[in-house]
Amino acid sequence: MRGLAKRGRCTWAASGTALAGLAVVGLFAVSCDAGGTGTRDAGPARTDAVARATPSDSATTPPAAKRVNPVALLQEDPKVSETVKRDLKPCVKDEYPVDTSYGKLTGSTDNDVVVNVMTCGDAVGIGTYVYRARGNSYENVFAAEAPAVYAEIDRGDLVLTKPVYGKNDPMAYPSGEEVITYRWSGNKFTVHDQVHNDFSRAVGGDGDGSAEQPTVPTEN
Repeated sequence: MRGLAKRGRCTWAASGTALAGLAVVGLFAVSCDAGGTGTRDAGPARTDAVARATPSDSATTPPAAKRVNPVALLQEDPKVSETVKRDLKPCVKDEYPVDTSYGKLTGSTDNDVVVNVMTCGDAVGIGTYVYRARGNSYENVFAAEAPAVYAEIDRGDLVLTKPVYGKNDPMAYPSGEEVITYRWSGNKFTVHDQVHNDFSRAVGGDGDGSAEQPTVPTEN
């Protein structure tokens, strides 16, 4: 369910089995000489060479983000539950069900790393983690483990989405979702904004309410 929550209420379908397991503002400057004499008296019109801007050495493309091995980070991280580690297996050959994003979240010189872990069959999120560079290593500064949880980097903020279940909600059809925006403050993430969306009960779902309810997400 890669990013399902961010796409709205119609994309929450997933099997109970799987769940259990820039706007740019440009300033165009024109320089004019107000000291002309008006019409030219004689002679051909003068044609001046147009100077073409060339990129300087300091304006080169920034280097690509330093890549990490997300699976190794997760397996060596004591903050990742044994359940997630046990289920973290390749889906096809050596391809693991993880999404990895690089960007600025904590004010560090190096990019921070966001890792989302999913199930193989339905791509349902089961855990999301943020790692901050500490020299040659990385420190876990955020973790949330719950069915269908997913986090993204949005203009310097960490945006986490998770479903909300009512008492009789089938696992595949939650009553709503929470979209929580975290912002780095001091040495930790704090809640900056929170949006709750309620989904219509008139569409989707079988209404039998027989599915097992999800565990409460844990965040640090």
